Amino acid sequence: MGLTSTGQNLTALQKFKTNFWGVFCFGFIILIGLLALFAYFIAPDNTSNANQMHLSIATKPPGFSINMLRLPTGNKAEASLFEQFINGKENEWDETPINSYRLTDDALYYSEYVADGFEGLEKSLPLSQFGVHTSKDIEKLFIINKRFILGTDRYGRDLSSRLLVGSRISFSIGFVSVFIALIIGLIVGATAGYFGGKADSFAMWLINVTWSIPTLLLVIAITLALGKGFWQVFVAVGLTMWVEVARVVRGQVMSVREMQYVTAARALGFSDYRILAKHILPNIATPLIVICAANFASAILIESGLSFLGIGAQPPTPSWGSMIKDHYSYIVLGKPYLSIIPGLAIMSLVMAFMMIGNAIRDVFDVKSI
Repeated sequence: MGLTSTGQNLTALQKFKTNFWGVFCFGFIILIGLLALFAYFIAPDNTSNANQMHLSIATKPPGFSINMLRLPTGNKAEASLFEQFINGKENEWDETPINSYRLTDDALYYSEYVADGFEGLEKSLPLSQFGVHTSKDIEKLFIINKRFILGTDRYGRDLSSRLLVGSRISFSIGFVSVFIALIIGLIVGATAGYFGGKADSFAMWLINVTWSIPTLLLVIAITLALGKGFWQVFVAVGLTMWVEVARVVRGQVMSVREMQYVTAARALGFSDYRILAKHILPNIATPLIVICAANFASAILIESGLSFLGIGAQPPTPSWGSMIKDHYSYIVLGKPYLSIIPGLAIMSLVMAFMMIGNAIRDVFDVKSI
């Protein structure tokens, strides 16, 4: 049986390699996952939550660039590499967008950037404040040209950095909520399908009651009960998606428990736990993989909807749903990209998970192997 199973897996893998959209979506998901994982090392704004605000350059178009005068903030606390990986770097520079500047022997004169083409008031800083002696050193260390690849949001924050850091929310909500749903669904569905009787009746009653409540309303209720926040959303979404997993597991276990190898395992005196863990669950893995991919996509949509309603991840934590919420009014104000870009990110990631789920279903279909 082991050789046969291995042969089927190899055949399915070869078939998956010939599925263009399956391979493409798998590569796309891996790419987005790597970008999310190393977001703070890739993002132009690598401060915590990519939250550097410059209100004078708010809602600038993609490709906008400007000179920045930056001065030390005094935050010299050195964070470890792991802390930078998780939370980004401490903001060490106080940046000011400037239109122009000029250097004299004793001072730096600059005019701050003002929107709508107006010239800001000229200000000055003594050169002694910079701690360097030459104008080249000042221009190199304290005046930089900053380009915003996707433009800036309504608060003047780098949209591309917020998008990268926000991808962490989508991937995290997918993994955590799918894991919670998988654990609860496996326990409830396997118990109901294998033992039957009162256990099955109670499980089906619980499934039907939960199924009868609209998913979004149930998530909102759980979120409000647990409180607004990052982890509360994960738990709330996970507690609403276990029903589909439980129904699939129950049906699969009921069809597999009458197989000859299960009967043989019982005859050999194996415990129910060993039969479920070693013989039944490995043989129903394929539909579980498919439904987990679908649940991953659903979790991303639900989290985006909650953030859009203001009860998901709370500011300043970036979330694709909250980015749409902050900028959907700009669709009619001539700057639709502010909400279209995060919307396209949600759509592409959800579609990728749905298509890879369909691809896995096709390659593991017994009739097609």
